[in-house]
Amino acid sequence: MTKIAIISDIHGNKTALEAVLKDIRLRGIERIFCLGDIIGKGPQGSACIELIQKNCEQVVRGNWDVFIQAPSDNDFIQWFKERLTENDYQYLNSLPFNIDLELNGQLIRFFHASPRSEFERILPFHPIEKRLSMFENSEITNSNISDQSPDIVFYGDIHTTFLETFKNGILCNVGSVGNSLDLTTASYAILDGTYSTNSIQFVRVEYDQEAEIEIAKELDLPYLDKYYDEIMFGKYRNS
Repeated sequence: MTKIAIISDIHGNKTALEAVLKDIRLRGIERIFCLGDIIGKGPQGSACIELIQKNCEQVVRGNWDVFIQAPSDNDFIQWFKERLTENDYQYLNSLPFNIDLELNGQLIRFFHASPRSEFERILPFHPIEKRLSMFENSEITNSNISDQSPDIVFYGDIHTTFLETFKNGILCNVGSVGNSLDLTTASYAILDGTYSTNSIQFVRVEYDQEAEIEIAKELDLPYLDKYYDEIMFGKYRNS
């Protein structure tokens, strides 16, 4: 039986990550892929990296995982940088850009944001040309399977679940575990290749948001009010 749980955008929210990992195990799913942004925004980035390392078969890098490694004079970014270990940095630096998987005769591609960059944001309401560009190959993706375009694309980054079917494939955003902005429950997706046709299922998981906020308070997370609004109400801090 081939089932893969696909998680993304943990953002240092260990409370949500633990709830999602528990839900995945209760479903008997042993394979987990993570689509990046393990750290940032939430207070327990290092602990989340440890859990991801222990539980995920494959992991790609997200935009936070990239820019946290660069020097910064921003106090907010510095707070997160100082709470990562040397091993954490080495792990983040080792993460690949994308994963390619062949399942039931389909090429399935996993990345954080777009086939061109971890920082290119593609939203559900963007022009169709932009959404279709998610199926393109790039110099970064360089499939080790073939030169064909993917039939199914999974990504994260936008913290909002959606699935759209085109003539040339399926585009699926798995939402966010730790910083969900469509609903306040954690989200992930299941790719089920058990039968001859691959299927996709979205899962929502409730977790103790109040407990997560208390942890953030205890650890003196900067801009706690913005984190509170995101966790409790799904209100994006930059909106």
